[in-house]
Amino acid sequence: MLNYIFRRLLICIPTLFFIAFVIFMLLELAPSDPMAQMPLTIPPEVKEKMRIALGLGEPWYVRFPLWLNQFFIVEPQYWIDNTFGTNFADGKQRIISFQSRSPVFDVIAQRLPQTLWVVGMSYVVGVLIALPIGIISAYRQYSVFDQVGTFVSTIGFSVPPFFSGVLLIVIFSVQLGWLPSIYDTTLLVRDWATFKQQLMQMVMPVMVLALQTTATVSRYMRASMLDNLSQDYVRTARAKGMTESVVVLKHVLRNSMIPVVTVIALGIPSIFGGAIITEQIFKVNGLGQLLILALQGSDIPMVMTITFLLAVLIVLMNLIADVLYSILDPRIRYE
Repeated sequence: MLNYIFRRLLICIPTLFFIAFVIFMLLELAPSDPMAQMPLTIPPEVKEKMRIALGLGEPWYVRFPLWLNQFFIVEPQYWIDNTFGTNFADGKQRIISFQSRSPVFDVIAQRLPQTLWVVGMSYVVGVLIALPIGIISAYRQYSVFDQVGTFVSTIGFSVPPFFSGVLLIVIFSVQLGWLPSIYDTTLLVRDWATFKQQLMQMVMPVMVLALQTTATVSRYMRASMLDNLSQDYVRTARAKGMTESVVVLKHVLRNSMIPVVTVIALGIPSIFGGAIITEQIFKVNGLGQLLILALQGSDIPMVMTITFLLAVLIVLMNLIADVLYSILDPRIRYE
Protein backbone atom coordinates (compact mmCIF):
# COMPACT_ATOMS: atom_id res chain seq x y z
CA MET A 1 0.00 0.00 0.00
CA LEU A 2 2.78 2.43 0.89
CA ASN A 3 4.53 1.69 -2.40
CA TYR A 4 1.30 2.37 -4.27
CA ILE A 5 0.76 5.68 -2.47
CA PHE A 6 4.35 6.68 -3.20
CA ARG A 7 3.95 5.84 -6.90
CA ARG A 8 0.71 7.80 -7.09
CA LEU A 9 2.35 10.81 -5.45
CA LEU A 10 5.11 10.66 -8.06
CA ILE A 11 2.51 10.58 -10.82
CA CYS A 12 0.74 13.56 -9.24
CA ILE A 13 3.81 15.77 -9.73
CA PRO A 14 3.76 15.91 -13.58
CA THR A 15 -0.05 15.91 -13.50
CA LEU A 16 -0.18 19.02 -11.34
CA PHE A 17 2.58 20.63 -13.39
CA PHE A 18 0.57 20.08 -16.59
CA ILE A 19 -2.62 21.43 -14.93
CA ALA A 20 -0.76 24.52 -13.73
CA PHE A 21 0.60 25.11 -17.23
CA VAL A 22 -2.85 24.76 -18.81
CA ILE A 23 -4.41 27.17 -16.30
CA PHE A 24 -1.59 29.67 -16.83
CA MET A 25 -1.86 29.56 -20.62
CA LEU A 26 -5.66 29.90 -20.57
CA LEU A 27 -5.34 33.04 -18.46
CA GLU A 28 -2.47 34.24 -20.63
CA LEU A 29 -4.51 33.88 -23.83
CA ALA A 30 -7.68 35.31 -22.32
CA PRO A 31 -8.66 38.74 -23.74
CA SER A 32 -8.31 40.56 -20.42
CA ASP A 33 -5.99 43.29 -19.21
CA PRO A 34 -5.45 44.13 -15.53
CA MET A 35 -4.70 47.70 -16.54
CA ALA A 36 -8.19 48.08 -18.03
CA GLN A 37 -9.57 48.63 -14.53
CA MET A 38 -7.36 51.67 -14.00
CA PRO A 39 -8.84 55.20 -14.34
CA LEU A 40 -8.60 56.78 -17.76
CA THR A 41 -6.87 59.81 -16.27
CA ILE A 42 -3.68 57.81 -15.66
CA PRO A 43 -1.10 58.60 -18.38
CA PRO A 44 -0.04 55.70 -20.67
CA GLU A 45 3.58 55.87 -19.50
CA VAL A 46 2.45 55.45 -15.88
CA LYS A 47 0.31 52.46 -16.84
CA GLU A 48 3.30 50.91 -18.58
CA LYS A 49 5.42 51.34 -15.44
CA MET A 50 2.66 49.74 -13.39
CA ARG A 51 2.51 46.85 -15.86
CA ILE A 52 6.25 46.28 -15.48
CA ALA A 53 5.97 46.51 -11.69
CA LEU A 54 3.29 43.80 -11.73
CA GLY A 55 5.56 41.54 -13.77
CA LEU A 56 3.42 41.71 -16.91
CA GLY A 57 6.29 42.99 -19.01
CA GLU A 58 8.01 39.59 -19.01
CA PRO A 59 7.09 36.81 -21.48
CA TRP A 60 5.04 33.82 -20.33
CA TYR A 61 8.01 31.43 -20.27
CA VAL A 62 9.63 33.67 -17.66
CA ARG A 63 6.54 34.34 -15.52
CA PHE A 64 5.34 30.73 -15.37
CA PRO A 65 8.48 29.27 -13.71
CA LEU A 66 8.53 32.30 -11.41
CA TRP A 67 4.95 31.58 -10.33
CA LEU A 68 5.81 27.92 -9.67
CA ASN A 69 8.78 28.98 -7.57
CA GLN A 70 6.65 31.40 -5.58
CA PHE A 71 3.84 28.87 -5.08
CA PHE A 72 5.86 25.81 -4.06
CA ILE A 73 9.01 27.29 -2.53
CA VAL A 74 8.71 30.90 -1.42
CA GLU A 75 5.20 30.83 0.07
CA PRO A 76 5.56 27.61 2.11
CA GLN A 77 8.98 28.71 3.33
CA TYR A 78 7.53 32.09 4.30
CA TRP A 79 4.94 30.41 6.53
CA ILE A 80 7.53 28.08 8.09
CA ASP A 81 10.04 30.83 8.83
CA ASN A 82 7.46 33.27 10.14
CA THR A 83 6.30 30.60 12.57
CA PHE A 84 9.65 31.04 14.28
CA GLY A 85 9.56 34.83 14.13
CA THR A 86 11.79 35.49 11.11
CA ASN A 87 11.00 37.24 7.86
CA PHE A 88 12.06 35.06 4.95
CA ALA A 89 10.35 36.78 2.02
CA ASP A 90 9.30 40.35 1.45
CA GLY A 91 6.16 41.32 -0.45
CA LYS A 92 7.91 41.49 -3.84
CA GLN A 93 9.00 37.85 -3.70
CA ARG A 94 5.60 36.41 -2.92
CA ILE A 95 2.56 35.99 -5.18
CA ILE A 96 0.90 39.41 -5.08
CA SER A 97 -2.72 40.14 -5.93
CA PHE A 98 -3.18 42.79 -8.63
CA GLN A 99 -6.28 44.17 -6.89
CA SER A 100 -5.41 44.29 -3.19
CA ARG A 101 -1.60 44.44 -3.61
CA SER A 102 -1.48 41.88 -0.78
CA PRO A 103 0.04 38.39 -0.81
CA VAL A 104 -2.42 36.00 -2.42
CA PHE A 105 -2.07 33.30 0.22
CA ASP A 106 -2.75 35.80 3.00
CA VAL A 107 -6.00 36.85 1.36
CA ILE A 108 -6.99 33.22 0.78
CA ALA A 109 -6.22 32.37 4.41
CA GLN A 110 -8.59 35.15 5.51
CA ARG A 111 -11.44 33.92 3.28
CA LEU A 112 -10.95 30.16 3.69
CA PRO A 113 -12.59 29.72 7.15
CA GLN A 114 -15.90 31.15 5.92
CA THR A 115 -15.95 28.80 2.93
CA LEU A 116 -15.02 25.79 5.04
CA TRP A 117 -17.81 26.58 7.51
CA VAL A 118 -20.47 26.70 4.81
CA VAL A 119 -19.13 24.17 2.29
CA GLY A 120 -17.82 21.70 4.85
CA MET A 121 -21.01 21.70 6.88
CA SER A 122 -23.21 21.41 3.80
CA TYR A 123 -21.24 18.45 2.47
CA VAL A 124 -21.29 16.60 5.78
CA VAL A 125 -25.02 17.20 6.15
CA GLY A 126 -25.70 16.20 2.54
CA VAL A 127 -23.75 12.91 2.80
CA LEU A 128 -25.25 11.99 6.18
CA ILE A 129 -28.75 12.48 4.75
CA ALA A 130 -28.03 10.84 1.39
CA LEU A 131 -26.59 7.54 2.63
CA PRO A 132 -29.65 6.45 4.68
CA ILE A 133 -31.99 7.61 1.92
CA GLY A 134 -30.11 5.55 -0.68
CA ILE A 135 -29.97 2.47 1.54
CA ILE A 136 -33.65 2.52 2.50
CA SER A 137 -34.77 3.37 -1.04
CA ALA A 138 -32.91 0.36 -2.44
CA TYR A 139 -34.06 -2.03 0.28
CA ARG A 140 -37.66 -0.88 -0.11
CA GLN A 141 -37.67 -0.42 -3.85
CA TYR A 142 -40.76 1.26 -5.35
CA SER A 143 -42.17 2.00 -1.89
CA VAL A 144 -43.58 5.40 -0.91
CA PHE A 145 -40.24 6.30 0.68
CA ASP A 146 -38.43 5.39 -2.54
CA GLN A 147 -40.82 7.49 -4.63
CA VAL A 148 -40.41 10.51 -2.34
CA GLY A 149 -36.63 10.10 -2.38
CA THR A 150 -36.63 9.94 -6.17
CA PHE A 151 -38.77 13.07 -6.35
CA VAL A 152 -36.48 15.03 -3.99
CA SER A 153 -33.39 13.84 -5.86
CA THR A 154 -34.90 14.95 -9.17
CA ILE A 155 -35.48 18.41 -7.71
CA GLY A 156 -31.89 18.49 -6.44
CA PHE A 157 -30.57 17.59 -9.89
CA SER A 158 -32.84 19.97 -11.76
CA VAL A 159 -32.92 23.15 -9.67
CA PRO A 160 -29.72 25.23 -9.96
CA PRO A 161 -28.28 26.92 -6.84
CA PHE A 162 -28.98 30.45 -8.10
CA PHE A 163 -32.69 29.63 -8.27
CA SER A 164 -33.05 27.61 -5.07
CA GLY A 165 -31.00 30.17 -3.13
CA VAL A 166 -33.18 33.08 -4.22
CA LEU A 167 -36.31 31.00 -3.58
CA LEU A 168 -35.23 30.27 0.00
CA ILE A 169 -34.48 33.96 0.57
CA VAL A 170 -37.94 34.94 -0.67
CA ILE A 171 -39.68 32.34 1.52
CA PHE A 172 -37.69 32.28 4.76
CA SER A 173 -36.29 35.84 4.81
CA VAL A 174 -38.77 38.06 2.97
CA GLN A 175 -42.10 36.30 3.59
CA LEU A 176 -41.58 34.56 6.93
CA GLY A 177 -38.67 36.57 8.33
CA TRP A 178 -37.19 33.53 10.07
CA LEU A 179 -33.65 33.54 8.66
CA PRO A 180 -31.18 36.29 7.66
CA SER A 181 -30.60 36.66 3.93
CA ILE A 182 -27.05 38.01 4.27
CA TYR A 183 -24.24 36.02 5.86
CA ASP A 184 -22.42 38.11 8.50
CA THR A 185 -18.76 37.15 8.15
CA THR A 186 -17.74 39.50 10.98
CA LEU A 187 -19.76 37.53 13.56
CA LEU A 188 -17.67 36.05 16.36
CA VAL A 189 -19.10 33.10 18.30
CA ARG A 190 -18.59 33.93 21.97
CA ASP A 191 -21.74 32.79 23.72
CA TRP A 192 -24.97 30.90 23.12
CA ALA A 193 -26.67 33.89 21.48
CA THR A 194 -23.94 34.37 18.87
CA PHE A 195 -23.74 30.60 18.32
CA LYS A 196 -27.46 30.51 17.61
CA GLN A 197 -27.08 33.48 15.26
CA GLN A 198 -24.28 31.67 13.44
CA LEU A 199 -26.46 28.59 12.98
CA MET A 200 -29.39 30.68 11.74
CA GLN A 201 -27.35 32.40 9.03
CA MET A 202 -25.80 29.09 7.91
CA VAL A 203 -29.12 27.30 7.42
CA MET A 204 -29.99 28.55 3.92
CA PRO A 205 -26.51 28.34 2.32
CA VAL A 206 -26.05 24.87 3.77
CA MET A 207 -29.50 23.77 2.54
CA VAL A 208 -28.79 24.95 -1.01
CA LEU A 209 -25.46 23.12 -1.27
CA ALA A 210 -26.60 20.03 0.67
CA LEU A 211 -29.56 19.54 -1.67
CA GLN A 212 -27.30 18.85 -4.63
CA THR A 213 -25.00 16.60 -2.59
CA THR A 214 -27.96 14.61 -1.24
CA ALA A 215 -29.44 14.15 -4.71
CA THR A 216 -26.19 12.87 -6.23
CA VAL A 217 -24.98 10.59 -3.45
CA SER A 218 -28.40 9.09 -2.68
CA ARG A 219 -28.96 8.08 -6.32
CA TYR A 220 -25.54 6.42 -6.56
CA MET A 221 -26.07 4.74 -3.21
CA ARG A 222 -29.46 3.38 -4.28
CA ALA A 223 -28.17 2.08 -7.64
CA SER A 224 -25.16 0.41 -6.04
CA MET A 225 -27.28 -1.19 -3.31
CA LEU A 226 -29.77 -2.54 -5.86
CA ASP A 227 -26.92 -4.05 -7.87
CA ASN A 228 -25.49 -5.85 -4.83
CA LEU A 229 -28.80 -6.98 -3.32
CA SER A 230 -29.31 -9.29 -6.30
CA GLN A 231 -25.88 -10.94 -6.03
CA ASP A 232 -25.35 -14.59 -5.11
CA TYR A 233 -23.41 -13.85 -1.93
CA VAL A 234 -26.47 -12.09 -0.50
CA ARG A 235 -28.64 -15.17 -1.01
CA THR A 236 -25.89 -17.32 0.49
CA ALA A 237 -25.67 -15.10 3.55
CA ARG A 238 -29.42 -15.28 4.05
CA ALA A 239 -29.39 -19.05 3.57
CA LYS A 240 -26.80 -19.34 6.35
CA GLY A 241 -29.29 -17.78 8.74
CA MET A 242 -27.76 -14.32 9.06
CA THR A 243 -30.12 -11.61 10.18
CA GLU A 244 -31.31 -9.12 7.61
CA SER A 245 -29.54 -6.22 9.34
CA VAL A 246 -26.21 -8.09 9.19
CA VAL A 247 -26.70 -8.97 5.52
CA VAL A 248 -27.59 -5.43 4.50
CA LEU A 249 -25.35 -3.34 6.76
CA LYS A 250 -22.27 -5.56 6.90
CA HIS A 251 -22.09 -7.29 3.52
CA VAL A 252 -24.19 -5.36 1.01
CA LEU A 253 -23.41 -1.89 2.33
CA ARG A 254 -19.66 -2.44 2.39
CA ASN A 255 -19.54 -3.59 -1.23
CA SER A 256 -21.97 -0.89 -2.30
CA MET A 257 -19.79 1.86 -0.85
CA ILE A 258 -16.98 1.27 -3.36
CA PRO A 259 -18.48 3.33 -6.25
CA VAL A 260 -20.09 5.75 -3.77
CA VAL A 261 -16.68 6.56 -2.27
CA THR A 262 -15.59 7.85 -5.67
CA VAL A 263 -18.65 10.08 -5.90
CA ILE A 264 -18.14 11.43 -2.37
CA ALA A 265 -14.41 12.03 -2.82
CA LEU A 266 -14.72 13.72 -6.22
CA GLY A 267 -17.75 15.67 -5.03
CA ILE A 268 -15.71 17.63 -2.51
CA PRO A 269 -13.99 19.81 -5.15
CA SER A 270 -17.25 20.20 -7.10
CA ILE A 271 -19.08 21.48 -4.02
CA PHE A 272 -16.53 24.30 -3.89
CA GLY A 273 -17.59 25.16 -7.44
CA GLY A 274 -21.21 25.32 -6.34
CA ALA A 275 -20.18 27.53 -3.46
CA ILE A 276 -19.06 30.19 -5.94
CA ILE A 277 -22.68 30.93 -6.86
CA THR A 278 -24.06 30.32 -3.36
CA GLU A 279 -21.59 32.71 -1.76
CA GLN A 280 -22.59 35.39 -4.21
CA ILE A 281 -26.28 34.93 -3.39
CA PHE A 282 -25.90 34.99 0.40
CA LYS A 283 -22.95 37.41 0.44
CA VAL A 284 -20.60 34.93 2.10
CA ASN A 285 -17.16 36.50 2.14
CA GLY A 286 -15.39 33.29 1.10
CA LEU A 287 -13.26 31.86 -1.69
CA GLY A 288 -16.15 31.74 -4.16
CA GLN A 289 -16.82 35.44 -3.89
CA LEU A 290 -13.07 36.12 -3.95
CA LEU A 291 -12.74 34.20 -7.23
CA ILE A 292 -15.62 36.13 -8.83
CA LEU A 293 -14.07 39.45 -7.83
CA ALA A 294 -10.68 38.32 -9.13
CA LEU A 295 -12.19 37.32 -12.47
CA GLN A 296 -13.99 40.64 -12.79
CA GLY A 297 -10.81 42.55 -11.98
CA SER A 298 -8.49 40.41 -14.16
CA ASP A 299 -6.50 39.49 -11.06
CA ILE A 300 -4.50 36.74 -12.75
CA PRO A 301 -2.38 35.66 -9.73
CA MET A 302 -5.47 35.27 -7.55
CA VAL A 303 -7.49 33.40 -10.20
CA MET A 304 -4.64 31.05 -11.01
CA THR A 305 -3.84 30.30 -7.37
CA ILE A 306 -7.45 29.51 -6.42
CA THR A 307 -8.10 27.35 -9.49
CA PHE A 308 -4.83 25.49 -9.02
CA LEU A 309 -5.66 24.81 -5.36
CA LEU A 310 -8.95 23.27 -6.53
CA ALA A 311 -6.99 21.12 -8.99
CA VAL A 312 -4.71 19.97 -6.18
CA LEU A 313 -7.79 19.08 -4.15
CA ILE A 314 -9.20 17.00 -7.01
CA VAL A 315 -5.95 15.04 -7.44
CA LEU A 316 -5.73 14.49 -3.67
CA MET A 317 -9.32 13.26 -3.45
CA ASN A 318 -8.64 10.78 -6.28
CA LEU A 319 -5.74 9.36 -4.29
CA ILE A 320 -7.81 9.11 -1.11
CA ALA A 321 -10.61 7.34 -3.00
CA ASP A 322 -8.19 4.74 -4.39
CA VAL A 323 -6.81 4.07 -0.92
CA LEU A 324 -10.30 3.65 0.52
CA TYR A 325 -11.09 1.03 -2.14
CA SER A 326 -8.67 -1.43 -0.56
CA ILE A 327 -10.11 -0.76 2.90
CA LEU A 328 -13.67 -1.46 1.77
CA ASP A 329 -12.89 -4.41 -0.49
CA PRO A 330 -10.15 -6.85 0.66
CA ARG A 331 -9.98 -8.25 -2.89
CA ILE A 332 -8.41 -5.00 -4.11
CA ARG A 333 -4.66 -4.93 -3.60
CA TYR A 334 -2.11 -2.49 -4.97
CA GLU A 335 1.00 -4.54 -4.43
